[in-house]
Amino acid sequence: MSKHLFRPKEPVKGTVSRRERGNGVQGIVQLRGGRKAAQQDKQDDLIMGKFKLSGCSGKKNSVLLQSGYGKMPVLTILFTHLYFILMPVLWALSNSHIHPCTLLLLNWVELATYCLYATFDILRRKKGCVTSTNKTRRTALCNSYRLSSVPSDLPQQTEELFLNENFVLTLQNDSLARYPSLRLFSCASNGLKAVEEKAFSNSPLIESLNLANNELHNGHKQFGQSLRSLTRLRTLDLCSNGLTEDMVSDLLQNLTSLEVLYLSGNIMLRLDESTFRDLHQLKELNLERNLLFEIDGAFDHLKKLQRLNLAFNSLPCLVKFEMTHLAVLNASHNLIEWFITNTDLTEIFQLETLDLSNNELLFFPFLPIHNRIRSLLLSNNNINFYSHLAVNSSLNWTSNVEFYNMGGNTSNITADLWDDSLHGDISSVELLDLSGNQVRYFPEGFLQKMPHLYWLRLRRNCLESLNLTAEALPATLYELDVSNNRLTELHAQSSSASDLNNLTYLNLSLNDIQRLPPRVFATLPSLSTVDISYNTVGICHSREVNDYSSSACAVWANHSSLKQLYIAGCNIQNLPPWVFVGTLLTHLDLSNNPDLFIEQDCLSGLSRTLQHLGLSNTGLQNFDFSPYRHLKFLNISHNLILELPKSLMALNLKLLDLRNNILSTIQSEHAIALAERVQIVYVNGNTFNCCQLEWYRTFEESKGLHAMDLSEVTCIDLHHQRRKAMLFDSVHCGHRTEESIFWYILLFLSVCLSLVGIFVIYFLTYRPKLLPRAIKKKCWRPTPY
Repeated sequence: MSKHLFRPKEPVKGTVSRRERGNGVQGIVQLRGGRKAAQQDKQDDLIMGKFKLSGCSGKKNSVLLQSGYGKMPVLTILFTHLYFILMPVLWALSNSHIHPCTLLLLNWVELATYCLYATFDILRRKKGCVTSTNKTRRTALCNSYRLSSVPSDLPQQTEELFLNENFVLTLQNDSLARYPSLRLFSCASNGLKAVEEKAFSNSPLIESLNLANNELHNGHKQFGQSLRSLTRLRTLDLCSNGLTEDMVSDLLQNLTSLEVLYLSGNIMLRLDESTFRDLHQLKELNLERNLLFEIDGAFDHLKKLQRLNLAFNSLPCLVKFEMTHLAVLNASHNLIEWFITNTDLTEIFQLETLDLSNNELLFFPFLPIHNRIRSLLLSNNNINFYSHLAVNSSLNWTSNVEFYNMGGNTSNITADLWDDSLHGDISSVELLDLSGNQVRYFPEGFLQKMPHLYWLRLRRNCLESLNLTAEALPATLYELDVSNNRLTELHAQSSSASDLNNLTYLNLSLNDIQRLPPRVFATLPSLSTVDISYNTVGICHSREVNDYSSSACAVWANHSSLKQLYIAGCNIQNLPPWVFVGTLLTHLDLSNNPDLFIEQDCLSGLSRTLQHLGLSNTGLQNFDFSPYRHLKFLNISHNLILELPKSLMALNLKLLDLRNNILSTIQSEHAIALAERVQIVYVNGNTFNCCQLEWYRTFEESKGLHAMDLSEVTCIDLHHQRRKAMLFDSVHCGHRTEESIFWYILLFLSVCLSLVGIFVIYFLTYRPKLLPRAIKKKCWRPTPY
């Protein structure tokens, strides 16, 4: 990519919003002497509520106090206490059917949960950083401790220090002076604004430095000076620091030992040969999520670079690509219209993974003549093949295109658009993803140029026909996905298709296939998964199909290798008996065939193997599932089931979907059986009776059953109105009992005690001497000698 990359006429302009960051709370702890100091200390004790950290050294206390740790937990607990008292009361006033006992329990459970969490958080922060030692290194974890400076009481031999998500705004010259053995320092997400020049001078052994998600664009020159002392630095993370390309160039001067560099999430616009000029050892570079629109010779001297990430930028094209040493290139999510390699190079490109997905490519990329590409990711572009235009002389098409280098320092490039040889070497490709393009056909012999192709993904294209023959597809093909195209014809020859003996997965869904070659799937000996959903293809017995003409139905009997079959939405009306005999299916999806008539013997032969069965929206009313004891996933949603089939009680299901039927209730014994045997259930969308919700309580109290949508379940009350089942009270079913006044008294007392507790905490925290003085004044009496 180099100095030959495209340079637009006008620079791309854009605005960059800088994320606001909290600066934390900073206090000042100073040592004072004399009488004034004592008075000031007394006032400070009152302000801080005599908040002391027992078991911590003075230095550690100062760090914690500087972070604003003294008042905030107390205030938070007070306001949260008020919230948990008032909100349930207001909620109850707006929902008169809620029982006072429910309200009381809700109030105290929520409050107790928060208090436990707050107590745990306070104890964790008082305990300090967590240190651990393994066989190789001593590590200190100080993440999320609200620290405003580097702790100075950690073991001096600490080699890894993590200070992420704190409030360290400045790294001073002596911040790391205590830790000369430090090899890894991480201070990400702190709002860090300044790093003094000698901040790392006492820790010259640092090899990995993470300062991501900070504000280092403010003092980048001073920060750059501090990096000069890190002569062993190998990994540097400066993501999301608001850095421009000029700032980055200054920061990276003389960092000759650097091997891994992360610069994603900054605001760089253009890269040139001066940006990374000293990084001769660099192996991995991440530049994603910047605003790059031009690259001019920035990578020419990075001879050891193996992994380059340019994703989520604004690059318009990559022309005269000549990075022969690169192994992985991710240029996805850009505006790239052209990818052209320097065809003058005869060296072998080491490139193995090329990701150009989510761009604006019009042509298949012009790859190197000699390469080792194994994964070619081209999804979500505008790629098509145009070789038919070369022979159409009646159209006034241009046959070549010229790329002009606007810098004037290199020659221009001319490419013949219809020359298939420009596709380069694709003989080593194993994965080709062309999903979401405009491919109508492949040039003759194009796929045969990939003798090692295993995965071919062509979903969401414009293909109109497909040849399942060894002449059209590589014999090594393992997975073929041509879903969501315009397929109307499927061609195959029994003698030729059998050569595709490695094809295991075939997805033909969401097309317009109406006729199939005779026994087309039986000729593929290794086929284990077929998805032909949302086509107009029926199911028939083998005796109904001849071997010489296409048929409107498919034969699914006696497929020894077939395990998963998806035929949803195929307008199937009749399912013949014993249609799957001899086929050991584990997955079968017949969903969205609303006129399907299923008899008991239709699925005969699958009782010993079937594990996943989809019968959603098939008009199902009743079915005996007892023969299928190996079922684990059953979907019978969107049907006309009035009463739950008793045969379900004998199955050990992992998932049962009962949504959108016409169930009015679930019998208690059935609910208990499901709670014991089923792991996940969906029941919303039925016409449940609000006065028959015993099953709901069973599901709610079950520990083994997870009802995913239980909180969304609605029911119909006596007035034919839909109500939330979780909020419905049985008192509305006509057998209301008088509530004991005891619950109202207990509720009133709990609120009063909570308010008293709030006032006590307030006085003990902010008026610690007021209460003792009042007690002393009223209760103390002088004693005569």
